[in-house]
Amino acid sequence: MTVLVASDLDRTLIYSSAALGLTMPDPVAPRLLCVEIHESKPLSFMTESAAALLAELAASPEVVFVPTTTRTRKQYQRIRFPGPPARYAICANGGQLLVDGAPDRDWRRTVARRLAAECAPLEEVHQHLLAVADPAWLRKARVAEDLFTYLVVERALLPAEWIKQLEEWAGERGWAVSLQGRKIYAVPRPLTKSAAMREVARRTGASHTLAAGDSLLDADLLLAADEAWRPGHGELADAGWHGGPGVRALAETGALAGEEIIRAFGRAVARLGA
Repeated sequence: MTVLVASDLDRTLIYSSAALGLTMPDPVAPRLLCVEIHESKPLSFMTESAAALLAELAASPEVVFVPTTTRTRKQYQRIRFPGPPARYAICANGGQLLVDGAPDRDWRRTVARRLAAECAPLEEVHQHLLAVADPAWLRKARVAEDLFTYLVVERALLPAEWIKQLEEWAGERGWAVSLQGRKIYAVPRPLTKSAAMREVARRTGASHTLAAGDSLLDADLLLAADEAWRPGHGELADAGWHGGPGVRALAETGALAGEEIIRAFGRAVARLGA
């Protein structure tokens, strides 16, 4: 049996210093491993225990570990996980399928056809965000991989009603909105991690899929997997989202949730006999 393990990255497997959630006394806090450097500074971490467990899981010949992220290719390629390099990676929320680090052109063409047929153009949505964003709380506006757009904001100054209005406007045009930390994502609804995961499962002949994620953009991935987990923090937890019998809600939060997710993957693989 081949088991595909598709996991979101930020605030699921890896954590910024602000998201680690180390609430225990300092002398008993877990040791950390830095897995991402950006502009010569440490940016993302795992517990050392999580790193060792992930290396063991990814090295199993029956397991296909697939990092699955909304990050762009460039942002993803800053991450250095322990263990063997992942042959497949899903970036840009499913818009880019990397095979041995290179974008799969056939997959990108498939995605482009769906977006053209099913939702409003990227430029229309991006320009709308620029027009309605308030300079008082807007810090940056970006287009990612010519697929979706996002804003970096001052979260404390962001009016809650603004997000609701944007969700309504975007929904009418076939787009979804997700607020994650200081970023507001506007993503075409046809652009999904689940579609890319199914494609990798088809190519690898995986007979069982495991997944994990914390945000609304991960919901389709969790529902598409045979078994899935979400941490006790994030958009899904805040919304009280459970997703059905195949999705397990963990009590753990922060970096310890990432460690527990990898343990859950390992237990599932062992139970399946892979």
